[in-house]
Amino acid sequence: MIKNDLKKQINKHIEKMSNPLSEMADKIFDYAEMGFQEYKSSALLCHWLETRGFKVMRGICGLDTAFRATYEFGKDGPSIGLLCEYDALPIGHACGHHLQGPVMLAVADALKNIVFDTPFKLIVYGTPAEEGLQGKARMLEKGCFKDMDVALMVHAADYTTVDVKSLAGARLDVKFKGVAAHQSLAPELSRDALDGLILAFQGIEFLRGHIKDDVRLFYGIKDCIGMPSNQDQTKAEGYVVFRTYHSGDVGELEKRIANIFKGAALMTGTEVEIVKSHEMVGKLPSHILNKLILDNAEALSAPQILRPYRQKTGSTDFAFVSRQVPSAVCRVAFVPEGTPSHSKAFLEAGKSQRAHEAILLGAKIIAAVVVDLIYNPETFQAVLQEHQRIKAEEQKLSSASFQVS
Repeated sequence: MIKNDLKKQINKHIEKMSNPLSEMADKIFDYAEMGFQEYKSSALLCHWLETRGFKVMRGICGLDTAFRATYEFGKDGPSIGLLCEYDALPIGHACGHHLQGPVMLAVADALKNIVFDTPFKLIVYGTPAEEGLQGKARMLEKGCFKDMDVALMVHAADYTTVDVKSLAGARLDVKFKGVAAHQSLAPELSRDALDGLILAFQGIEFLRGHIKDDVRLFYGIKDCIGMPSNQDQTKAEGYVVFRTYHSGDVGELEKRIANIFKGAALMTGTEVEIVKSHEMVGKLPSHILNKLILDNAEALSAPQILRPYRQKTGSTDFAFVSRQVPSAVCRVAFVPEGTPSHSKAFLEAGKSQRAHEAILLGAKIIAAVVVDLIYNPETFQAVLQEHQRIKAEEQKLSSASFQVS
């Protein structure tokens, strides 16, 4: 009864903030700032938190647009991380990140003002540059997220659901270097760097028939003779990105792809340099947190609930956090089923009434999950224990895969 009454009070508090939350989301939508350039968006969120009595640290981890805000009631209670993103894509907020900050600020403010009889700590992390630049991975390297017991996030979607797996993988940048010679008078002395790159890409096409079905391979040319910026026929640069839902396969895939580039260099008499520019890890699921999210979503009559929930999603830097602490993302429907993110339709719905309603719903769901965690020590401990077990199982599988390869 205590929990149910608290959830009702929290919901009323969140509803009272409807207009300012919608206005905040619309401003971030209009700013449409890309990764590590989210100065206005970050400042807007920080200012709001400061005015509501949170302790805010701006520019943490050497990242100008990252921030950390805290509130603690009592001592030695669960430490709950509320993470939000606010970076846009080149076409604008076509992934719904502009909604995340308002959701988590509403959660934090409601809990701060309503819960007074059990200890807990809230940590709101502003995490820039999710889209391709892995802001959370950089923050983790600098020591962030170690002060949380649990991490929660929300994301706009076409279903209200959660997910289990995300893609792991890496990006390899390659540079081929050839030898220049007159191709008509002394072709036997010429070694074409672009030949090496094209041959390697052809090898990657042949690789597709000898890997698991869920592996994704993407490649492209960055620089070569014929491009306006390139006046050096001895140089050709490209990249390949590979992704898989089987985290234990990443090392073997990287090795096989690198061997293709080395083989292409050998066949064309060129030299190749291979550099891994970044790596993506797969997320570790928290089945208990996922269940709490969907149970609370159903209690709130959330639209377009997907059960059984989604097993797979794309790549995300939130996966790095999930390997440190139990983590889960609540996906909240605000567009028709089947509408893909990163699309024009997703973008056009960004300031819609449904988007504004999704802010309130997402905040209510996440706040309810936090209430469940801080008022149920057994559930909280079960979440922590499950994470340790899944992490150990993952490490065991990765070791076995490494030994086989």
